[in-house]
Amino acid sequence: MWSLLLLPVLAVGQAQTPVMVSASRAAKAATNPKAVTPKEVAPTADVVEKAPERVIDSKILPLFGERSKSPSQIEEEIRFLNDCDQNFTNRTEASQFFAARGWEYVAEAQLDTAAYRFNLANLLDDKNADAFWGLGVVSYQRNQLGTAIKMLKRGASLADTNAVLLTDLATVELEQYQAKQDTASMVDAREHLAKAIFLRPDHATAYMKLSLANYLEANYGDAWLYVHKAYTTNISSVDLDYIHELLLKQPDPVGLFK
Repeated sequence: MWSLLLLPVLAVGQAQTPVMVSASRAAKAATNPKAVTPKEVAPTADVVEKAPERVIDSKILPLFGERSKSPSQIEEEIRFLNDCDQNFTNRTEASQFFAARGWEYVAEAQLDTAAYRFNLANLLDDKNADAFWGLGVVSYQRNQLGTAIKMLKRGASLADTNAVLLTDLATVELEQYQAKQDTASMVDAREHLAKAIFLRPDHATAYMKLSLANYLEANYGDAWLYVHKAYTTNISSVDLDYIHELLLKQPDPVGLFK
């Protein structure tokens, strides 16, 4: 619960305020095939046929799967770019428009449609950090942590002063550390959180993530230190479920939380 990903405000341009959003149950249910009960299996079937492998449309893969494109795909992209040239002032504006639509679909848990919009945003402007950010969030909500980190890092390389994006990246890196005990992910997460706080000393969420980083490494005193910094910066940033877990490890040295 306390490792959910931050999303930027659904607006064109660089996001300034984090919004806590999680993948909806409906979206998860849509990606899980219905379980087959014994009654649904034909009792006389001696041979179980292998289900056909699902072919995933490259349009919903981050950056179109980074695959070579067919002549028909290239022709389709040229038509799309020409249409945008006629309907927008420039491709940067068009890219921002499609990225904004992507965030709207993320909020509605329509991840495939969101991914396609972010891909189009990247096609229009490969320097649009929001497109990579959005693809990172989509990958995260699909539980593809490695791809999420890759996309978020590419976004951060284009917007390295965006504290919210850096905190999102660190959030996924911490989850990767939890999943695989990947020391490098912890080192990267701490580095990105330190930079986020340097850029925005009032960024309470970054303090909470630093608290989590210390919790995961059993540095409970430092974990409490950053909880208190987050609390004094923005009380609403404190996750009480996380506080409960931390209290089980060590009482609050200040006595603020019991």
